[in-house]
Amino acid sequence: MENHTYPNHVLLLEGLKVTQQSSYPAFSLFLIIYIFTMVTNIGLIVLISMERSLHQPMYILFCNLPLNDIVGATAMIPRLLWDILTAAPERYITYMECVIQAFYTHVYATTSHTVLMIMAFDRYVAICNPLRYATIMTNKMVIRLSMSAWGVAIVLVGILLGLTIRLSRCRSNIFNPYCDNASLFKLSCENVFINNIYGLIFTVVLFVSSIGSISLTYLKIAIVCLSSKNSSLNSKALTTCSTHLLVYLIVLGCGFTIIVLHRFPAFADLRKVSSVLGSVVPTCLNPIIYGLQTKEIKQRIFRVFHRAKVST
Repeated sequence: MENHTYPNHVLLLEGLKVTQQSSYPAFSLFLIIYIFTMVTNIGLIVLISMERSLHQPMYILFCNLPLNDIVGATAMIPRLLWDILTAAPERYITYMECVIQAFYTHVYATTSHTVLMIMAFDRYVAICNPLRYATIMTNKMVIRLSMSAWGVAIVLVGILLGLTIRLSRCRSNIFNPYCDNASLFKLSCENVFINNIYGLIFTVVLFVSSIGSISLTYLKIAIVCLSSKNSSLNSKALTTCSTHLLVYLIVLGCGFTIIVLHRFPAFADLRKVSSVLGSVVPTCLNPIIYGLQTKEIKQRIFRVFHRAKVST
């Protein structure tokens, strides 16, 4: 299969390497993670949409995060579950299905950064310009920020995969647990210099803008908090910013781990496992972190459970 182009656009996906003995435990683990991710993230979106007291810019912007986690988990885990229970020589996937999975996987990874960037901007305005918060963070501004976070990711990833789709293919094996851009352009025997350059620019711009904007935001917030003697302001800033920062560090750490391991071919198997965990772990950790650390959300969750307990 390696040296032929197939007219039916069928590829062989490596999938996650698991032994026959560990296939069912692995399947059960990822199934539990997927169910937990979907229930918690959908639950947070429903909770925020139903509770009028949470109809604030901070929580409306936050809804983008669980929505993105749902996209990321759905793009990867169901296919992963299928492949775990399928024999390695039979893990076929069509080229178009592979492109679609790669698109949503990259959109998820990119939007994880852009959404956290707009959430950082909201915290900056709330803490550094509290008197102008209501006039700046209007419904129109919230919509613009949300659309920009998703729009930038979709456009950048669209160009990334557009450059790959134009290439002819001479191979049919995807040596990765899931489809991504690098796996797709490696199917071609053409010159992929442009793909490598754009991919590098894309990654550098995303990480530099993400790290730069959030670092600058927290620096300004820290200066305001240190110069202020308002203990209530400092306490609120510490609570909301620590939650946001923790989520960002998890996303950043997972991204850097995958990028670094790409540079060491000897750790190929470790990189593949890390790439899966790096995409799956944040989707189930984010709702836990925000649900437990954010006072308002935690209070509403306890109130909902209390109502359900009383009604029964």
